Amino acid sequence: MIKVTPDSFKLAEAFTISRGSRTQSDVLTVRITRDGVTGWGECLPYKRYAETLESVTAQINSLPEGITRMELQEALPAGAARNAVDCALWDLEAKKAGKRVWEMAGLSAPKPEVTAYTLSLDTVEKMREKAAKNAHRPVLKIKLGTPDDIPRLEAVREGAPKAKIILDANEGWEMETFLDIQKHLLRLNIAMVEQPLPAAADEGLMGVERLVPICADEACHDRASMAHLKGKYDMINIKLDKTGGLTEALSLRDVALSEGYKVMVGCMLGSSLGMAPATLVAQGAAIVDLDAPLLLAEDREQPLYYEDGKVYPPEASLWG
Repeated sequence: MIKVTPDSFKLAEAFTISRGSRTQSDVLTVRITRDGVTGWGECLPYKRYAETLESVTAQINSLPEGITRMELQEALPAGAARNAVDCALWDLEAKKAGKRVWEMAGLSAPKPEVTAYTLSLDTVEKMREKAAKNAHRPVLKIKLGTPDDIPRLEAVREGAPKAKIILDANEGWEMETFLDIQKHLLRLNIAMVEQPLPAAADEGLMGVERLVPICADEACHDRASMAHLKGKYDMINIKLDKTGGLTEALSLRDVALSEGYKVMVGCMLGSSLGMAPATLVAQGAAIVDLDAPLLLAEDREQPLYYEDGKVYPPEASLWG
């Protein structure tokens, strides 16, 4: 039996990016029960990719009850629906076998990984205050994407002078703005810029001198995306809600590394259940950004463990 239900998790505070704000995380939870054993997974339908709770629920409900994980890869496109079902099937397979998912996938046992902590888009003063409050964290990810981002960036660096800082414009800049901001990246010791231009207009990155690595997020979903990235990006951001699950995410990671890209593993604004499978993909990644549970006011009953800027692999009681 495949069952899909909506769940909402309140955020600790409003979360803002260049496309808008939200105060809660609305996810879908998939439970697959076979022979008395239940596996589960989570996805976050994303408006940017023309997904809604209703459309993704309909995709999941269209699947045959006995679908296998390999059949699923052809039955649904890369996206949120396939992600939740894929991760639920991995969990189910592991529980039925009495093993952990990484054993089933032929991976080494996962270890804690340093994760970025995200500061959402806000006024200059509030971003300085948030940076100072979180200056003890090893990596800060800054949401930008407006024509007036340099004062914000300078304020964050003042607030957290020792932290590694990465930027995420969420497609919010035009080429002129990006080139202007790039002049300041080395001065402010910025480690990476994520998706500076709209994915549909990123040809402008071709041939441009990149002073720091540029990471593809909205421009990279699965292995089929890779052909369009050459010459524009140095890194790709792997998110399970984009790849359509752990199965494709692991394959995408291998292909990206073999083609010389660095790998970032990121997330949507979901719960610990949504992050758990991504911790396997994140092993050894150049940048890990699996901080969503830290931004929630409430989480799953058996949440992921975070300490000293690191995210720990899930206990079997949560997933996998």
